[in-house]
Amino acid sequence: MFDHLSEENNPSLTKFEQMLKTNQVLFFDALEFENIIHHYIDFAQFNLAKKAVKMGMEQHPHNIELMLLKSEILLIDGKFKKAEDMLTIIEKISPEHEEIFLQKANISSKKKDHPKAIELLKKALDVTEEPIEIWNLLGMEYLFLEDYTKGKDYFYQCVKENTLDYQSLYNLLYCYEQLGEDIEAINTLNSLLEINPYSEVAWHQLGKIYIKINKPEEALSAFEFAIISDDCFTGAYVEKGKLLEQMGRINEAIDNYEFSQNFSDPSAFVNHRIGLCHLKLGNDKLAIRYFEESIKLEPNHEKSWTALIDFLIDRKDYIKAQYYVNKALQSNSDNTDLWKKSSLIHFELNYYEETAIGCETAINLGNHAIQNWTLWMDSLMLVDDWKNALKIGEQALQYHQKNSSILYRLAGCKFRLGDHNEAQLIFNQIKNEIKIPRNINHLFPELIKL
Repeated sequence: MFDHLSEENNPSLTKFEQMLKTNQVLFFDALEFENIIHHYIDFAQFNLAKKAVKMGMEQHPHNIELMLLKSEILLIDGKFKKAEDMLTIIEKISPEHEEIFLQKANISSKKKDHPKAIELLKKALDVTEEPIEIWNLLGMEYLFLEDYTKGKDYFYQCVKENTLDYQSLYNLLYCYEQLGEDIEAINTLNSLLEINPYSEVAWHQLGKIYIKINKPEEALSAFEFAIISDDCFTGAYVEKGKLLEQMGRINEAIDNYEFSQNFSDPSAFVNHRIGLCHLKLGNDKLAIRYFEESIKLEPNHEKSWTALIDFLIDRKDYIKAQYYVNKALQSNSDNTDLWKKSSLIHFELNYYEETAIGCETAINLGNHAIQNWTLWMDSLMLVDDWKNALKIGEQALQYHQKNSSILYRLAGCKFRLGDHNEAQLIFNQIKNEIKIPRNINHLFPELIKL
């Protein structure tokens, strides 16, 4: 691999850019061009990389490495056919060059011909002196094919060779997860920890697997070892906090959550968890403060909005709940649960028009919960809009056939609209099943006497 270059430490780069400014044509050897082109590719300065390739090929038209860089630029531009043509020319000159197989495999992968990509990568593997990158590429191709058994074999080779190759480790653990091989994953992590006992990532992942298989004490130990390995490891403090919270050790959970924020920017998620912990401890004011901080950090953090609104609904503080649900919907307008809560809050405040809007919006967004339909009907009936309530009830039956709550309301609508016989037929079907809703039991008392 070429090191990153800069104008300060590489005179060739300075010389090349000065040449571009003056329109002079200066000579560079092939290796200088390679370094310059790699620098521009690494920093995504592709226009400059193309200029360097063009000039390099003019000065060294048969240099294999420059030809390969040209084909790489073509690949970046999505010009697969031209890249393949260039690779065919290179292959005639140097048929066993590793980079040819890698670039061809890249093209095949982009075309979603993953078996062909695997075949080419295995050819590259036969001629390479540094197999780790190719093992990783092979593992990725098998992931695309959802062949997790073969994929894990290559990722395992990567992490066995380099215990700090965390991307390969994550991919390996993903394969184990897809195969349901939790014990194998634990054994692999333990074997890696024997080689590198201070791998905070391995301890962290081990803890998460122990949680999955319901071994909380082992998980807790793993997270503690992750923190010993790196006492600034935010993720380990957070996972440990979550686990302590589940174990009922709430104050310890809060300590870990708060400590995690010493090493990273404040987190909406962490503030939300601390808020929930304070709710469990009965520290209502602190809970609200942390939920509000979570929302301040991330205005669309739905769980904090929901927790805050639910807290106020439970305490029947509907005025404050109304304020927060309206604020929440400004940044979460597609959240059906918030619209549902909005309907409930406005109904309790006797704001029936807003109730209907909330129910209708939630339903239009795909939430066909029975409460959305019944609350919508109730809000219309309470303002004597019997025709529309009847219409909504008939729509509701398409999603909740023979539901007694809806049928009771339909019977009431028909009764109010003068269709007493139909109302009686419907009511007789469900009168032994229905518990008369308290909020609308005064709307048609005559129906109950039928």
